[in-house]
Amino acid sequence: MITNNFFIVAAIVIYLLVMLAIGFVFSKNNSNTEDFYLGGRKLGPFVTAMSAEASDMSSWLLMGLPGVAYLSGVCDAAWTAIGLGIGTYLNWLFVARRLRRYSANINAFTVPSFYSKRFHDDKNILNAICALVIVIFFIPYTASGFAACGKLFNSLFGVDYMAAMVVSAIVIVGYTIMGGFKAVSTTDFIQSCVMTIALVVVLGFGITAAGGFDAVMANANSMAGYLSLTAMHDAASGTASPYGFITIISTMAWGLGYFGMPHIILRFMAIEDEKKLVLSRRVATVWVFIAMFGAIFIGVVGNAVSKTGILEVLDGSSSETIVVRLSGLISQHGVLSAIIAGVILAGVLAATMSTADSQMLAAASSVSQNITQDFLKIKMDDKKSLKVARAAILVISIIAIFLARDPNSSVFQIVSFAWAGFGGAFGALTLTALFWKRTTKEGAIAGVIAGGAMVFIWKYLVRPLGGAWNIYELLPAFIVSLVFIVVVSLCTKEPSEEIYKEFEAAK
Repeated sequence: MITNNFFIVAAIVIYLLVMLAIGFVFSKNNSNTEDFYLGGRKLGPFVTAMSAEASDMSSWLLMGLPGVAYLSGVCDAAWTAIGLGIGTYLNWLFVARRLRRYSANINAFTVPSFYSKRFHDDKNILNAICALVIVIFFIPYTASGFAACGKLFNSLFGVDYMAAMVVSAIVIVGYTIMGGFKAVSTTDFIQSCVMTIALVVVLGFGITAAGGFDAVMANANSMAGYLSLTAMHDAASGTASPYGFITIISTMAWGLGYFGMPHIILRFMAIEDEKKLVLSRRVATVWVFIAMFGAIFIGVVGNAVSKTGILEVLDGSSSETIVVRLSGLISQHGVLSAIIAGVILAGVLAATMSTADSQMLAAASSVSQNITQDFLKIKMDDKKSLKVARAAILVISIIAIFLARDPNSSVFQIVSFAWAGFGGAFGALTLTALFWKRTTKEGAIAGVIAGGAMVFIWKYLVRPLGGAWNIYELLPAFIVSLVFIVVVSLCTKEPSEEIYKEFEAAK
């Protein structure tokens, strides 16, 4: 066992060192802030596609999603995946090209600066509000990633949760600080490949360990509502609870979040040629659907493996370690298997790191560029600006570690709330900014504030009422934000002719 653990750890350490090496290589290419934040708009189509989706999936893909399926069946997880898959396609189809052209035309290289320059926000009020929203929601999002790393090493090796989390955070922070956007995008591309390998190997092994595909399906069919798309399985009682139409719509609303995800839409702004976005869209959409439904089936397979007695029965947040537990079983079959298990666990780390690095970079750009320079008017050259950005990454990571100190926190629940925050605050604004020229600065500000506030209001005041009110907070927040944008825009002065010309030029 010691030998097996040695090879597992060796594979993970090599993987982490490669990530740091990439950060070091790209550290020499960051001559200015545009290079650090946006890679000089030189990303290729495959890196654009896979880095965008890797930064999207996070630890949620290999921990949160399988965990939900393991406990309650496919319903909740499947409708979430369907919504996200549709959202992915529509985001690439409608937003990507327009945002790439528009942001280049007005020389915007962060998401808040795009909103600000789009509406000629001379006082940078919208800029600062958007940057603040990014910092508020990215910190818990990053915390979920660090928590996933801690859970991984704690459940596999029994090492201290906090120690594992801190070491993982140091690596992520290290290559992000050194290499900036190019390093983040390149590592994300590699991480998406590692995640794919992890999904395939775990699925194959799990099916075999459970006694074959027929055994997996027989186990699933034996549990009430486990394979249903209109009911959820309750493991405690062995019964099924209804999953109604309103709940389905609410869950599919996850897809709306894509329009407001700064770390994802930033990739659209960075591609070298907008014509290559078609290829990126196809690659991204196919990978997302395959990866998500593969992750769901891992949960189904994992439940079957537990029923054989080979693997312990998992409950609560421990279900999110199902991929880790299956990797532990794989490692028991010799040196080669241990190395393969190490690669799989590196895939779990990859899912976490690929999102955390993008989030920290987006949050850092918000602090350094959008708040410090644009809003507070503190003049800095590129060298000083990069120092502030790197300092911001350190501070954000420290706060995230503090928030993730509880090992029992649910990765899925944390990601769910942060996702709603961005979708509610920015989703409607992105669409109206790109496709409705009558949108005004005042409308944009009102939409961001109203949408962001509604996430908290619905989550903590309305949703606890239950029944018909138990709707995912992203949907009401998106609707409220859209209403505020439209109403306030129509009630305020029409945009200038110059803004209209910029809008038309981006078509």
